[in-house]
Amino acid sequence: MSQATTTVAHDEPARRFSVSLPGGIAVLAYERNGDTLDLLHTSVPDSDEGKGHGSGLARAALDHARTNKLKVIPSCPFVRAFIEKNPAYRDLVVA
Repeated sequence: MSQATTTVAHDEPARRFSVSLPGGIAVLAYERNGDTLDLLHTSVPDSDEGKGHGSGLARAALDHARTNKLKVIPSCPFVRAFIEKNPAYRDLVVA
């Protein structure tokens, strides 16, 4: 698996992190409630799967949460699995 090096954009009005890819747009959608970010759903175009783009989106969202002193609810199964594989982010998860 290669690592994605594409820049992730944060679109607050649309409540999503996204990256433009050859096959379309990869998105991590969220809801914000006060100081909590509920990470809802990650989608990556089929032709761009397995290239690290979903992980890049998850990392951008979690880094955003940390920078802004937010807690996260990993409702998205992909984000939950990413946090399990990257324990440095576990402290962000709502207890």
